[in-house]
Amino acid sequence: MPYFRNVFDEFRRLGQLFGPAVVAQLCIAATSALRGMAHQAQPAHRGVVLRLASRFAEYTGWMAQEAGSDAASLWWTEQAVQLAADGGDDELAAYALVRRAELALYTGDSMATVQLARLAGQQARSARIRGLAAQREAQGHALVGDRDACRRALDRGAELTSGAAPPGDADPVLGSIHLPDLTAFVAGWCMHDLGSPAEAVTLLGDGLDAIPAESRRARARYGARLALALANVGEIEPACAIAELVASHVALIDSATIRADLLRLSRVLNRWPKNPTVRRTLPHLAIGLHTHRIGPGTPG
Repeated sequence: MPYFRNVFDEFRRLGQLFGPAVVAQLCIAATSALRGMAHQAQPAHRGVVLRLASRFAEYTGWMAQEAGSDAASLWWTEQAVQLAADGGDDELAAYALVRRAELALYTGDSMATVQLARLAGQQARSARIRGLAAQREAQGHALVGDRDACRRALDRGAELTSGAAPPGDADPVLGSIHLPDLTAFVAGWCMHDLGSPAEAVTLLGDGLDAIPAESRRARARYGARLALALANVGEIEPACAIAELVASHVALIDSATIRADLLRLSRVLNRWPKNPTVRRTLPHLAIGLHTHRIGPGTPG
């Protein structure tokens, strides 16, 4: 298993650098291989094999979402839940609810986001998953402008994630591992959606520089949110500089979720049609928003 465990970590790194269609196919092949190995494994080792297969399947679901296929994302996430359960791990089922809440968030369904996140928080045992669920709940409250509920969920999420046990080496950690301060990122996201872009800029601050250059997908996601907040407070020059960086990354990593933020950013920048920096930046955003790729799907 050490080989496939290292392969999973490498695929996660590849997911930061390349498009989801390529990475998903690699993950699908690994999932299939591990399924086959599980059937041949001794009972004492079968659970370990199935749990690792579940992580490959879950990451395939994330890549499917990045490719713009929510249906495929849900399908692969459910496959991951079943594999994990067969391997004696029911915690992934709670995390799957966090993922479903995220899908609802990107469609603007605040009620489903909050309901799914709360259900995840009730089912999860680990502080980390409960913390991620609270953060997703906060984002759902922010969609409808419920500042008090949002802040309560953010505080709960911060407390849970800060007190979470450090990840072990046995099973790969669930959730984002490439953002150095996920709590600040989610809080900044929420403040922007609550109509407080200045607070969002303060929270996001210089965090972009803390993300390694090789974490291209994470840098683009963070940068898109920071650029959007900057544009909404009228800081056009820095917003455009970051936007061009994000657009160049998105052209390589092919992210449907980041494109959603780029589209919002493009609409905000269109308020300054005579600004020369905006005129220079908008064509870059158009390239970043263009896609003709085909992402991972569901078998048969």
